Amino acid sequence: MVLDRRQPASPARAGTVLVVDSLDANLRQLQHLLTDAGYAVSLARDGAEAIARIELARPDVVLMDVGMPHLDGFAACAELRQRSTTRLMPVVLMTSRYQPADRIRAIEVGADDFFVKPVDVVELCARLQALVRFKRYTDEVDSAESVILSLAMTVEARDACTDGHCQRLASYGVTLGRTLGLGEEDLAALYRGGYLHDLGKIATPDAILNKPGPLTPDEFEQIKLHPVVGEQLCGNLRVLSRVRPIVRHHHERLDGSGYPDGLVGDAIPLLAQIIGIVDVYDALTTWRPYREAYPQQVAFRHLREEVARGWRSANMVDAFIAAAMRGALDPPGGEQPGVEAVEAS
Repeated sequence: MVLDRRQPASPARAGTVLVVDSLDANLRQLQHLLTDAGYAVSLARDGAEAIARIELARPDVVLMDVGMPHLDGFAACAELRQRSTTRLMPVVLMTSRYQPADRIRAIEVGADDFFVKPVDVVELCARLQALVRFKRYTDEVDSAESVILSLAMTVEARDACTDGHCQRLASYGVTLGRTLGLGEEDLAALYRGGYLHDLGKIATPDAILNKPGPLTPDEFEQIKLHPVVGEQLCGNLRVLSRVRPIVRHHHERLDGSGYPDGLVGDAIPLLAQIIGIVDVYDALTTWRPYREAYPQQVAFRHLREEVARGWRSANMVDAFIAAAMRGALDPPGGEQPGVEAVEAS
């Protein structure tokens, strides 16, 4: 018998559960009991089939047996945790052949809970209900971030000169971050920061944003407000907590002559310095109404001049140029880097 037949005291909040087990009898029993408890249930017979089904339709929770052919529950859970699209999906593992090391292994592969059969239905449904709430919370966070990213693309679309700018900065920033040996969380922040760095320009009038000639002092003062506005638009989203310093400080310079806060030296966040460097490079190597795109070597020379002025880190600029010279500037449009370890925070 798979489960203790006691029924839950009340139906769980509606949610979707993918049940994965190699035995048809177990699948039918779990489907019957969870359907009675208020869940929509789908079925898979091994880990590989489960992953394929998850790619087609995301359940709220995966309830998976450990002992299965082809791809067992431990391996399937580890695979889900490595994929950017499923890293936060709740997974509950079960086994009828319990060994003390199994519980530790379940933790190591990222399972959210571990049950030994026969399972108490009341306890299982309570845990599933909690995991469904967690899944809905993370979905809301992802949706809020998606809205912010869409807003950033809308800002870019207002300026014909910046087509693809956000994608390129995300890509270049991650390339420089990798070259400097940064971790996955920093790389993920650089990716998002590349998209969101100019978010605050949504408050900049079109007449200023698209002006073909030099800005007046008053117009430049308005432009200088966009990092502050952008940080405010990021709000208190925890998923963007590492991105806000990039948005606010990517126009700072090491000698204190940047904006909006005139930060000096190491007071400028490292990730903001990275996006600042690649922002200058992209601006120089793309077309503008008043000039053609500069060749790469001219952009390199300009960055070195900024180092000489005390605006940029020599080590970072040298690392970026070296990466570009060896062809490591990733083309835009690839998979988001670092998302396997991206904070849900």
